Amino acid sequence: MSRIKLTWIVTWLAVIGWCVAGAHAASPPAAAPDLKVLAIETFLADIARNVAGERLTVESLIPIGLDPHSFEPTPGDVRRIAESQVLIVHGAGLEEFLEPILEQAGGEQQIIEAAAGLAFRTPPATDTDRHEYEEQNEGEEHSSTDKDQQEHEAEEHENGERTHHHAGDPHFWLDPTRVITYVVNIRDGLSIADPDGAADYARNAAAYISQLEALDRWITEQVQQIPPERRLLVTNHESFGYFADRYGFQVVGTVIPSVSTGASPSAQQMA
Repeated sequence: MSRIKLTWIVTWLAVIGWCVAGAHAASPPAAAPDLKVLAIETFLADIARNVAGERLTVESLIPIGLDPHSFEPTPGDVRRIAESQVLIVHGAGLEEFLEPILEQAGGEQQIIEAAAGLAFRTPPATDTDRHEYEEQNEGEEHSSTDKDQQEHEAEEHENGERTHHHAGDPHFWLDPTRVITYVVNIRDGLSIADPDGAADYARNAAAYISQLEALDRWITEQVQQIPPERRLLVTNHESFGYFADRYGFQVVGTVIPSVSTGASPSAQQMA
């Protein structure tokens, strides 16, 4: 091969290499955004981390082991909420403390409600005797005047007692099939906050949903080994309703006859 031909070959290889390198330099992979993502509960943070993968850092507001029903945020917690850019909340009445905190904290963060779109269960009468108790006292409650009710609420406030009003049972996450809705909502919310990462979030969410479906099948297989008449649960408070509905258990009693641990049993229920 002549020296001239060899020179041309080397030159063309250099040009091709420069073009390829230039093409890669012109379209680098999307950099991970510097987003402050804060989830209220630890289990929401865990779900969000599975969706975000290595692209985002997700922190949790409530430490591991603390009850979200009775959580009382510190000034530092309020500051963390205010500084967050994406705030992942559960919704469905779980975070009773959150609404006034959001008003106080300010900020313009994007809020992702993980439980959005899920419907509350209709608990069977056998869950607790709370519904029977409420029916027995319905007439007495309606006989109270608005003034009496206002005075009662004011007295509770002065005594530092917290009132609890629940539209339904918020413990959806104890049914893996309902957690899929959490994953979808978080995936969509993160994709809005970080459009460049949408493909990553979709891929991670799909993989996590597959794990949840596998978990659901595994639980079903394990429960089938328990005779139906022995699938009975006694719980701390009314939190396992969705689990019981999904896998054929019956909740025969609760220590605290409420969907919130912040409630207290009545004297009749303690008797």
